[in-house]
This record gives sequence, C-alpha cells and structure tokens, in this order.
Amino acid sequence: MNDKVILLAEDNADDEELTLRALRKSHITNEVVVARDGQEALDYLFATGPHATRDAGNQPQVVLLDINLPKVNGLEVLKRIRADRRTRTLPVVMLTSSAEERDRMTAYDRFVNSYIQKPVDFDQFSEAVRELGLYWLVLNQPPPYPREAAHEEPVESEGSERHGT
Repeated sequence: MNDKVILLAEDNADDEELTLRALRKSHITNEVVVARDGQEALDYLFATGPHATRDAGNQPQVVLLDINLPKVNGLEVLKRIRADRRTRTLPVVMLTSSAEERDRMTAYDRFVNSYIQKPVDFDQFSEAVRELGLYWLVLNQPPPYPREAAHEEPVESEGSERHGT
C-alpha cells in the first residue's frame, strides 16, 4: 500500500467525486483522506478532535484545499498550516472554483504552493488532477518527516558568538 496520503478538503460532494474519479483515472493509488470542512482538515493535520489518535508526525504528501469550506474557510486553514512549525512546509494546493483575484493573492500571501482554478470540463479537470498527482506525488521532493516540534529547535540569541559579542 502506498503510504503517501493526499488530504482533500472539499465540501462539495460532486467536486469530491470528480476529484476522486480523476485520481483513479490517472492511476494515482494513494490513500485520499477527505475533510468536508476546514475544521475537519485542521483536526486531521494536528491530530485533534476525532483524529486525536492519529500520528501527527505522519503528514500528507500534499493537501488539496478548497477555499469555500464551511466552519473554517480554506484561506484560514492555510494560514494555520503555515503558522505551525509541524506543518508550515507541507505542500498545499488551492484547488478551487474561485476566480477571484483577491482569493488568489491572499492564498499566495499565505504561502500556498499552487493555486489552481477547477476546470468545468471533466476531461480538463482530469488532466489537471493527473498533472497535480504527477508533480506533487512523484516529482516533488518534500522535506523529511516527521518535523521537529518548535521547542526542540535550537535558537540563537542576539548575544551569541556568531554576532561577535
């Protein structure tokens, strides 16, 4: 079994099914964990709530994140991902129907790795998902897992020898 998990945060059942179908059509066999709202995505990533027993050190290979999610929107989920040392380098792809320039700029301001507007046509959508899978699951070299907790990283003070004092 492939241990490279994809986290799909998508509240629209039709878009979820299209994404899963496109992944299968592209022969991407990775396990896909579906979060149907932003809070569920955060619970999965940080091993809280219903996912409290999950190993938080075993993060997905990539997060496919919709913007318009209930409870916590995708841009806020992205902000929280980037704010936490354990997840800040996690590859996040906005896969959204939003064509709003404001949404795209906010996503990039919050260090999204990629912003893809969902094509309406299934064949184009399938091709976009195939290319996403090829890049993020095969070609991309992610940082090593698990990530260290923030308090375990050595911190240099201003008065350290490196500054010549």
